[in-house]
Amino acid sequence: MAPSSNPSLVELRHLTFGYGERVILDDISLSVPRGKVTALMGASGGGKTTILRLIGGQIRAQSGELLFDGQDVTRMDQAQIYAARRRMGMLFQFGALFADLSVYENVAFPLHEHTDLPEALIRDIVLMKLNAVGLRGARDLMPSEVSGGMARRIALARAIALDPELVMYDEPFSGLDPISLGTAARLIRHLNDAMGLTSIFVSHELEQTFAVADHVIILANGKIATEGTPEHVRQSTDPLVYQYVNALPDGPVQFHYPGPSVEEDFGGNPKPVARQSGAAS
Repeated sequence: MAPSSNPSLVELRHLTFGYGERVILDDISLSVPRGKVTALMGASGGGKTTILRLIGGQIRAQSGELLFDGQDVTRMDQAQIYAARRRMGMLFQFGALFADLSVYENVAFPLHEHTDLPEALIRDIVLMKLNAVGLRGARDLMPSEVSGGMARRIALARAIALDPELVMYDEPFSGLDPISLGTAARLIRHLNDAMGLTSIFVSHELEQTFAVADHVIILANGKIATEGTPEHVRQSTDPLVYQYVNALPDGPVQFHYPGPSVEEDFGGNPKPVARQSGAAS
């Protein structure tokens, strides 16, 4: 396929997605710049991982378009989705390695599944990918024998085994110690630039995210609260963005779940709490 001149590898156009009556993404439009690192941020439940699943065709939007290199994923049949996924790599939260396969076998898995390459060439590719994440020497270990940070790097080697154009990361920094977190952030940046990738990652970790991302999108209430360079987002005066970026307890995102006032619950004659039939005691 000839390289596209479109500056965006992924585009969402007036896309809406929800589960039943619950709307997760409400008529949103956004672009993921080709060759750049884009971060999806925002409060939990805001639709960040949902966007990754929509791009990969795991779920379908109720309306709107989702373009991957100009092709609408929402209209693809199964064969077309599989072909598109061949051009994508995915790093799942916590790695999702196959527990009964060695490190080497985990990275070789997509090559065995999607190519007819000779075993000698597959071996060279696997060792090259493991070397890129600093774990060539761990090839004979089992997933149970590596740390959480190492497992994440092994999963990254597997995600780039097929030389994808797009790599998606779901919470790549979650649960990592400061050293592993910094290593993971630098790897995302280095691999994106060295391999000419386009990267999208979901994150709640502000410092490392702002250090490596070219483009930041903050989602809130099914909409885009703001987007732009990390510096642009830091300077936003939007109350929700300001609260999020500065980790403030008070703001549009409330600590308390909506309910009766304190006076109603604790003062005078409080109303009895209704129990639903069949509720656990």
